[in-house]
Amino acid sequence: MYSQIASNKRKTWLIIALFVVILGALGWIVSNIYGSPMFLYLAFIVGGVYALIEYFAAAKIALAVNGAKEIKKSDNPRLYRTVENLTIATGMPMPKVYIMNDPSPNAFATGRDPQHAVVCATTGLLEIMNDSELEAVMAHEIGHVKNYDIRVMMIVFGLVSAIGLIADIIMHMVWFMGDDEDSPNPIFIVLGIVAAILAPFVAMLVQLAVSRRREYLADGTSALTTRYPEGLISALEKIRDHGSTMKRQNTATAHLFFANPLKGKSFARLFSTHPPIEDRIKRLRDMGAHA
Repeated sequence: MYSQIASNKRKTWLIIALFVVILGALGWIVSNIYGSPMFLYLAFIVGGVYALIEYFAAAKIALAVNGAKEIKKSDNPRLYRTVENLTIATGMPMPKVYIMNDPSPNAFATGRDPQHAVVCATTGLLEIMNDSELEAVMAHEIGHVKNYDIRVMMIVFGLVSAIGLIADIIMHMVWFMGDDEDSPNPIFIVLGIVAAILAPFVAMLVQLAVSRRREYLADGTSALTTRYPEGLISALEKIRDHGSTMKRQNTATAHLFFANPLKGKSFARLFSTHPPIEDRIKRLRDMGAHA
């Protein structure tokens, strides 16, 4: 497990490097369109500042857009004590605990690191899960904190947002470009349009790949923490049968949730931030069989 945590930390830098390359490519294309290297520097400056702001503000934004409310132990002793016991068992700092008023059974974790972490459960999750199932789901969310998934995803979220912003600026610059004698090479204009369209899509695919992998890792962490994979298997089966679609539909924070909170089937699954529940159950059963 410690090797997985170290791997996640290494991936953080690899992801940052990949997105820097994408930002650099966008800036280089615009610099060639306008014949000035200034736009290359601006791409890095604007993208970096925007990603940094998103990184530090993303957790608060995620909680606000999903209508999550912080609780104390007296507000919901069952949920609070479950999280408290898990943090004691894992040696983790106690995160802030939030509840969302939503009938769909779901949960999520967010924050920059274990010292600034938040875990949240929906009212629907609290209603249909027994104690061992609730413990397993919250152990999964604590696993995201322990494995530094929350940091990876905050960085990815900020960089994806920054690339989307730069791509949007490029589209507007190319669209409103005037005709003059010093018009740029049309090849670079075409490259700019193609890059502006493809860059956010490529960034999104990277985000999806990272998000899916971390769900498997957090499932494994939950099973190791509780020593009872059947608890998480049972929770996943209930969510599969009940459905995890939330009343509040927000694509920007969908990757944070325990199960896919968005509507959509068939083709949409290709671009889901979550692996299929059946695949997660199978992996947990295999883990139990080899235990």
